Amino acid sequence: MKRPGPLLTLLAGLVFAVFLLTLNATTGTKSTSNPYGEASPDVSVSATTPPGSTSPSPSLPPSPSPSRSAVPNADYAGRTDDDTSAVAVSLRGGKAIAYFCDGHDKESWLKGAVEDDGTMKLTGSHGDELNGTLQGGKLIRGTADVGGQRYAFTADRAVKPSGLYRATATVRGAKVDGGWIVLPGGRQVGVVERDGTPSAAPSIDPETGAVTIDGQKIIARPVTP
Repeated sequence: MKRPGPLLTLLAGLVFAVFLLTLNATTGTKSTSNPYGEASPDVSVSATTPPGSTSPSPSLPPSPSPSRSAVPNADYAGRTDDDTSAVAVSLRGGKAIAYFCDGHDKESWLKGAVEDDGTMKLTGSHGDELNGTLQGGKLIRGTADVGGQRYAFTADRAVKPSGLYRATATVRGAKVDGGWIVLPGGRQVGVVERDGTPSAAPSIDPETGAVTIDGQKIIARPVTP
């Protein structure tokens, strides 16, 4: 048998070289898959943040806005619909104190809470009651049940010196308790009790609160809840 010639030998060498080059090119590329199902140490299992950038904050639901009461801190003063008496209401922090008086011998102090919708139900002694509604922060419209009689009233927002005042003192051995409503425009309505006996109150100086009762000077101060 004849031995292969030089040409066949050279051809076989070239084929073998091509096979080796193809094999090196194939094995030189790293496979990213693992046929055994195990995690490759070159594959990161956690998300990374590119250098120079900040990690995005997780999306959170917006915080609810704190509820704000529609009830202002303000004073209101006005007359009853029959023009026989006056009513003043002072609002602070959702609470109210009110004063009703006819300027002669009928009066009543009332207090209570104001709801967020501006409605109020204030109570006083002897079953007295005031029901009102704050309307746009500009006025209070309602009714006052005092001494077994009902009075409808409207009290407008008051700007000092208008508003509600009170003074307590001992004058000539008698306990004095006086209440005053200074209406918008300056008109005053008030009642003073001396040891529980009511009578018309003398006028106060709205700028200072000074008032003279039975020859003695005392100070009436603004009333707030």
